[in-house]
Amino acid sequence: MIDTHELSRRAGSQREVSFTAPAPADLGIDVIGVPEGDPIQFDLRLESVVEGVLVTGTAGGRLVGECARCLVDIEDEFLADVQELYVYPESDAEPDEASRMKGDLIDLEPALRDQVVLALPFQPLCTDDCPGLCPECGVRLVEDPGHTHEDRIDPRWSALTDLVADDDEAGPQDQDGTNRNNSSNRNN
Repeated sequence: MIDTHELSRRAGSQREVSFTAPAPADLGIDVIGVPEGDPIQFDLRLESVVEGVLVTGTAGGRLVGECARCLVDIEDEFLADVQELYVYPESDAEPDEASRMKGDLIDLEPALRDQVVLALPFQPLCTDDCPGLCPECGVRLVEDPGHTHEDRIDPRWSALTDLVADDDEAGPQDQDGTNRNNSSNRNN
Protein backbone atom coordinates (compact mmCIF):
# COMPACT_ATOMS: atom_id res chain seq x y z
CA MET A 1 0.00 0.00 0.00
CA ILE A 2 1.24 3.47 -0.87
CA ASP A 3 -0.08 6.53 0.93
CA THR A 4 -0.64 9.42 -1.50
CA HIS A 5 -1.68 11.90 1.19
CA GLU A 6 1.41 14.06 0.57
CA LEU A 7 0.76 14.15 -3.18
CA SER A 8 -1.40 17.08 -4.20
CA ARG A 9 -4.54 16.32 -6.19
CA ARG A 10 -3.55 19.09 -8.60
CA ALA A 11 -2.89 17.51 -12.04
CA GLY A 12 0.79 17.46 -12.90
CA SER A 13 2.17 17.24 -9.38
CA GLN A 14 4.42 14.24 -8.86
CA ARG A 15 6.58 12.47 -6.35
CA GLU A 16 9.19 9.73 -6.67
CA VAL A 17 9.32 6.97 -4.10
CA SER A 18 11.70 4.06 -3.53
CA PHE A 19 11.00 1.42 -0.94
CA THR A 20 11.24 -2.28 -0.20
CA ALA A 21 8.21 -4.38 0.68
CA PRO A 22 7.77 -8.10 1.43
CA ALA A 23 6.42 -10.26 -1.40
CA PRO A 24 2.82 -11.41 -1.03
CA ALA A 25 1.92 -15.10 -0.99
CA ASP A 26 1.58 -17.01 -4.27
CA LEU A 27 3.42 -14.48 -6.43
CA GLY A 28 4.32 -16.83 -9.27
CA ILE A 29 3.35 -20.07 -10.96
CA ASP A 30 3.83 -23.72 -9.93
CA VAL A 31 7.44 -24.06 -11.10
CA ILE A 32 8.84 -20.56 -10.37
CA GLY A 33 7.93 -17.53 -8.32
CA VAL A 34 8.88 -15.00 -5.67
CA PRO A 35 9.15 -16.56 -2.20
CA GLU A 36 6.59 -15.16 0.22
CA GLY A 37 8.15 -12.44 2.37
CA ASP A 38 11.19 -11.91 0.09
CA PRO A 39 12.02 -8.22 -0.34
CA ILE A 40 10.79 -6.54 -3.52
CA GLN A 41 12.44 -3.23 -4.43
CA PHE A 42 10.07 -0.60 -5.85
CA ASP A 43 11.23 2.52 -7.68
CA LEU A 44 8.10 4.45 -8.61
CA ARG A 45 6.87 7.82 -9.76
CA LEU A 46 3.42 8.94 -8.57
CA GLU A 47 1.81 11.57 -10.76
CA SER A 48 -1.48 13.34 -10.16
CA VAL A 49 -3.75 13.35 -13.17
CA VAL A 50 -7.34 14.56 -13.51
CA GLU A 51 -8.86 11.11 -12.81
CA GLY A 52 -6.49 10.01 -10.04
CA VAL A 53 -2.85 8.96 -9.64
CA LEU A 54 -0.72 7.41 -12.38
CA VAL A 55 1.93 5.05 -10.97
CA THR A 56 4.90 4.18 -13.19
CA GLY A 57 8.22 2.55 -12.42
CA THR A 58 9.80 -0.82 -11.71
CA ALA A 59 9.67 -3.60 -9.15
CA GLY A 60 12.50 -6.08 -8.81
CA GLY A 61 13.41 -9.06 -6.71
CA ARG A 62 14.45 -12.70 -6.58
CA LEU A 63 12.81 -15.68 -8.26
CA VAL A 64 13.23 -19.29 -7.14
CA GLY A 65 11.97 -22.47 -8.74
CA GLU A 66 13.08 -25.57 -10.55
CA CYS A 67 14.24 -26.35 -14.06
CA ALA A 68 11.39 -27.75 -16.14
CA ARG A 69 13.71 -30.31 -17.78
CA CYS A 70 16.06 -31.59 -15.06
CA LEU A 71 14.23 -30.45 -11.89
CA VAL A 72 17.35 -28.82 -10.36
CA ASP A 73 16.73 -25.76 -8.15
CA ILE A 74 17.22 -22.46 -9.94
CA GLU A 75 17.39 -18.86 -8.81
CA ASP A 76 17.04 -15.75 -10.95
CA GLU A 77 16.14 -12.06 -10.74
CA PHE A 78 13.12 -10.25 -12.14
CA LEU A 79 12.51 -6.61 -13.02
CA ALA A 80 8.90 -5.80 -13.85
CA ASP A 81 7.59 -2.56 -15.27
CA VAL A 82 4.66 -1.10 -13.39
CA GLN A 83 2.23 1.31 -15.01
CA GLU A 84 -1.23 1.63 -13.53
CA LEU A 85 -3.83 4.37 -13.17
CA TYR A 86 -5.54 4.50 -9.78
CA VAL A 87 -8.71 6.58 -9.88
CA TYR A 88 -9.95 8.63 -6.95
CA PRO A 89 -12.71 6.99 -4.88
CA GLU A 90 -15.26 9.58 -6.04
CA SER A 91 -14.42 9.11 -9.76
CA ASP A 92 -17.12 8.06 -12.22
CA ALA A 93 -14.76 5.62 -13.99
CA GLU A 94 -16.01 2.06 -14.36
CA PRO A 95 -14.29 -0.47 -12.03
CA ASP A 96 -13.08 -2.52 -15.05
CA GLU A 97 -11.25 0.43 -16.59
CA ALA A 98 -8.91 1.30 -13.74
CA SER A 99 -7.97 0.40 -10.20
CA ARG A 100 -9.66 2.43 -7.51
CA MET A 101 -7.89 4.10 -4.63
CA LYS A 102 -9.08 3.45 -1.08
CA GLY A 103 -9.09 6.93 0.35
CA ASP A 104 -5.51 8.14 -0.18
CA LEU A 105 -4.13 4.59 -0.35
CA ILE A 106 -3.03 2.67 -3.44
CA ASP A 107 -2.87 -1.13 -3.36
CA LEU A 108 0.00 -2.16 -5.66
CA GLU A 109 -0.38 -5.92 -5.19
CA PRO A 110 -2.81 -6.62 -8.11
CA ALA A 111 -0.68 -4.61 -10.58
CA LEU A 112 2.51 -6.23 -9.28
CA ARG A 113 0.99 -9.71 -9.52
CA ASP A 114 -0.14 -9.09 -13.12
CA GLN A 115 3.26 -7.83 -14.25
CA VAL A 116 5.40 -10.43 -12.47
CA VAL A 117 3.31 -13.49 -13.34
CA LEU A 118 3.01 -12.47 -16.99
CA ALA A 119 6.80 -11.98 -17.22
CA LEU A 120 7.67 -15.40 -15.75
CA PRO A 121 8.93 -18.11 -18.10
CA PHE A 122 6.33 -20.83 -18.62
CA GLN A 123 9.05 -23.49 -18.52
CA PRO A 124 12.09 -22.11 -16.66
CA LEU A 125 15.44 -23.74 -17.48
CA CYS A 126 18.72 -23.94 -15.56
CA THR A 127 20.53 -23.37 -18.90
CA ASP A 128 19.18 -22.80 -22.39
CA ASP A 129 20.59 -26.13 -23.58
CA CYS A 130 19.64 -28.26 -20.56
CA PRO A 131 19.35 -31.87 -21.81
CA GLY A 132 16.99 -32.88 -18.98
CA LEU A 133 16.67 -36.30 -17.38
CA CYS A 134 17.06 -39.81 -18.78
CA PRO A 135 13.51 -41.03 -19.44
CA GLU A 136 14.38 -44.54 -18.23
CA CYS A 137 16.28 -43.97 -14.99
CA GLY A 138 16.08 -40.24 -14.19
CA VAL A 139 19.83 -39.45 -14.32
CA ARG A 140 20.59 -35.77 -15.02
CA LEU A 141 22.06 -35.94 -18.52
CA VAL A 142 24.21 -32.84 -17.99
CA GLU A 143 26.14 -34.75 -15.30
CA ASP A 144 26.56 -37.87 -17.49
CA PRO A 145 26.53 -36.80 -21.17
CA GLY A 146 27.42 -40.27 -22.49
CA HIS A 147 24.66 -41.97 -20.50
CA THR A 148 23.01 -44.87 -22.36
CA HIS A 149 21.12 -48.05 -21.64
CA GLU A 150 21.35 -51.44 -23.34
CA ASP A 151 18.72 -51.80 -25.99
CA ARG A 152 15.73 -53.01 -24.09
CA ILE A 153 12.51 -53.81 -25.80
CA ASP A 154 9.36 -52.25 -24.48
CA PRO A 155 7.27 -55.12 -23.09
CA ARG A 156 4.28 -53.90 -25.10
CA TRP A 157 6.21 -54.61 -28.33
CA SER A 158 7.90 -57.87 -27.26
CA ALA A 159 5.42 -60.08 -29.16
CA LEU A 160 6.55 -58.44 -32.41
CA THR A 161 10.17 -59.54 -31.83
CA ASP A 162 9.05 -63.16 -32.22
CA LEU A 163 7.64 -62.32 -35.65
CA VAL A 164 10.89 -60.66 -36.72
CA ALA A 165 12.87 -63.66 -35.45
CA ASP A 166 10.61 -66.08 -37.40
CA ASP A 167 11.11 -64.03 -40.59
CA ASP A 168 14.90 -64.06 -40.15
CA GLU A 169 14.90 -67.86 -39.75
CA ALA A 170 12.68 -68.36 -42.79
CA GLY A 171 15.05 -66.41 -45.04
CA PRO A 172 14.29 -64.07 -47.97
CA GLN A 173 10.95 -64.17 -49.78
CA ASP A 174 9.94 -63.94 -53.43
CA GLN A 175 7.59 -61.22 -54.65
CA ASP A 176 4.61 -63.53 -54.19
CA GLY A 177 5.52 -63.99 -50.52
CA THR A 178 6.82 -67.55 -50.78
CA ASN A 179 10.04 -68.39 -49.06
CA ARG A 180 12.94 -68.63 -51.52
CA ASN A 181 14.65 -71.34 -49.49
CA ASN A 182 11.52 -73.52 -49.57
CA SER A 183 10.98 -73.08 -53.34
CA SER A 184 14.60 -74.02 -54.14
CA ASN A 185 14.26 -77.13 -51.99
CA ARG A 186 11.20 -78.21 -53.98
CA ASN A 187 13.09 -77.96 -57.30
CA ASN A 188 15.85 -80.29 -56.10
